[in-house]
Amino acid sequence: MSMVAPGLPALHGIFVAGTDTGVGKTHISAALLHWSALQGWRSAGFKPVAAGTELVNGQPVNEDVQALRHAGSARLSNAQVGPLQLQAACAPQIAADLEGRRIDPDTILSAARHLVSCADVLVVEGVGGFCVPLGPDWDTADLAVAMGLPVILVIGLRLGCISHALLTAEAIRVRGLPLAGWIANTINPDMAHREANLASLRHEMMRRHQAPCLGVVPWLDTPTPAAVTPHLDAAALQKIFDRITLPSS
Repeated sequence: MSMVAPGLPALHGIFVAGTDTGVGKTHISAALLHWSALQGWRSAGFKPVAAGTELVNGQPVNEDVQALRHAGSARLSNAQVGPLQLQAACAPQIAADLEGRRIDPDTILSAARHLVSCADVLVVEGVGGFCVPLGPDWDTADLAVAMGLPVILVIGLRLGCISHALLTAEAIRVRGLPLAGWIANTINPDMAHREANLASLRHEMMRRHQAPCLGVVPWLDTPTPAAVTPHLDAAALQKIFDRITLPSS
């Protein structure tokens, strides 16, 4: 489906996709926001759809939305970072159905473009894996296409990660989106043959998709943005972010 409306301002940023749910997209996205803020850019996180909330000071808040809001340097509200926060911690289309709500693409894109005036760069965190249904006729891959941003793929290091990564990278590229690179995140501290898996990922992602590794994050007990950032490839990120920040930044 086409969700691109003519005459709307272009977005400047990156879309952080994951090979699956629970691979650390939020930790990586927050670290990218932290890193871009260190470069002197106004950084804003954006979680188009967030499923699973808890009460904070009497208000329902999604923890991923809060993490992105705190990591960015632009002063934003939870509602600006996460325009659609659903209560149930499950697949977003199911969560929306439980509340009798519709996940509207126009509302999401309008919220994203509103942030253009607030930040030099957006870090948009996807939902679960790359192709997650958001309605009867569209999914998160359609949303990524509508936003038109280069994609950074987060690969969770665990058994099966090579196939998951290559299939997701193929899905990204077949939709015409630039795959800027990938970041490996250690989610199983006891993973067997970790280095061999990384070597295979480096070779195959470059051979098939010309996608460089932008960082390898080890297992961290407390993966704060400041703790994750040193494990990212600053020089490689600089090249990517230099192309996507606003001309005035």
